[in-house]
Amino acid sequence: MRKRLNLTTFIPASLHLTEAKRVGDCLMLAVRGRGGPCPCPGCGTPSGRVHSRYLRKPADLPAVGLTVRLLVSARRLHCDAPTCGRRIFTERFDPAVLALWGRRTARLEDLVQHLGLALGGRPAARRARRLGFPVAKDTLLRAVRRRGCAPLAPPTVVGVDDWAWRRNRRYGTIICDLDRRRTIALLPDREPATARDWFAGQPQVGVVARDRAGGYALAVSKALPDAVQVADRWHLMENASRAFLDAVRKSMRQVRSALGASTVAPALLTAAERLQHEGWLRREDANAAVTALAAEGVGIKEIVRRTGNSRGLVRKVLRGQRSDMFRTRESSLEVHRPWLDAQWSAGFRNGAELWRRLRAAGFRGSLRVVTEWSTRRRRAEHVDATAAKVPLARAIARFLTVGRDGLTKAEAVTVAAIKAGVPALVEAREVVGAFQGMVRRRSLADLDPWLARAGAGLVASFASGITKDLAAVRAALALPWSNGQTEGQITKLKLVKRQMYGRGNLDILQARVIGEG
Repeated sequence: MRKRLNLTTFIPASLHLTEAKRVGDCLMLAVRGRGGPCPCPGCGTPSGRVHSRYLRKPADLPAVGLTVRLLVSARRLHCDAPTCGRRIFTERFDPAVLALWGRRTARLEDLVQHLGLALGGRPAARRARRLGFPVAKDTLLRAVRRRGCAPLAPPTVVGVDDWAWRRNRRYGTIICDLDRRRTIALLPDREPATARDWFAGQPQVGVVARDRAGGYALAVSKALPDAVQVADRWHLMENASRAFLDAVRKSMRQVRSALGASTVAPALLTAAERLQHEGWLRREDANAAVTALAAEGVGIKEIVRRTGNSRGLVRKVLRGQRSDMFRTRESSLEVHRPWLDAQWSAGFRNGAELWRRLRAAGFRGSLRVVTEWSTRRRRAEHVDATAAKVPLARAIARFLTVGRDGLTKAEAVTVAAIKAGVPALVEAREVVGAFQGMVRRRSLADLDPWLARAGAGLVASFASGITKDLAAVRAALALPWSNGQTEGQITKLKLVKRQMYGRGNLDILQARVIGEG
């Protein structure tokens, strides 16, 4: 026998359905409490003496495509306790059904909160309207704020890193429980004092994974002196690669000499390249002045005062990071150079004619580019010195680190010349390669011999930084923890922030990232 659908089965047990009717696209359900005495919220004395009744209209979960609204007949009751200052109070319902002052039932409120956690304000409002319970975007955000973050289990292994509120302007701090693989705290900035205050409230933390920045290291060492700090292995690899790139930049003079391009012929430069060359000459004069003052024993502060240069620029000059040779611009004609050389050798030396032929072959550059090339080529026939092309420092670093099978013939010749002319750079490459292999293998026994080898070469400053952070580097090679999953949580945080068009406040971000788990 077919059973008839009974609406009372969808009504919470603490409420009694008295009437149901449809008004447009809304299903109105008249309900009331089960009756009986209710405790006074002031003194707790039960009372069943009714003063009056009033109507509450909370929203409930949608049904069969209709929005649902409850018409709750609530009682006002007398409090007969002589010592109670409250004479009239309203009937309370089960908080798991309908909260005091609630505009939605508890089950709808829970759905609203989860929708706000998942989608934020405006996207969640659009989805809620489609699901049959329209909610304003601000209401959704208020629901997320009310929910907040549930208490988390005290972590013992954490990862800490910074994240950008706005890149290069403002940063915050994210802290993750590496054991449970979830975010547990967002801090409003990346100041060491803020991180130190948070760690001071977590004395049970025994391991902290971090990047190579000194701010978090200082915060952890002050708040948790007994905790083990672990340097992030990815950052160690990246720092080693950057140290080798810096070594290449310091050696660019020797590289140009090894490649036979230590001189520049101004007569072969275009007008734009001539301006760049003049600027390079001025920089070289400034570098020479700084170097001469440093050779006389003048301090950095005094060099800054005498030359008018910034402190950072003076440091770069003294570290050899501003001594790159002048490079002529790479032309859009590079891919067409063999064809142009063949045409020039065949006697076709008119720039306009060469440009028209190139255009027919698909060249999209201007006439000026081709005529400048022909002029430079014509001048080169009467000038002895030539300006050979030298790859950028980053390209040279790549040539020296990739396998020989990944190089073209010209690149292999360049590498061979550098190996013969700049042995210190080859040694730096081997030292950096040994360090990266040690990190990949997590071979702690090789660390001390590596430090002894790297202390006297072009990557000595990198080795010095490893020595200063030696305990954390040792822990990175000995322990399984690293900061990789913290970087993944930052990616998730960025996604949530962009869903809110970059305008999420810290409490909203915490609720959505931490509360959602």
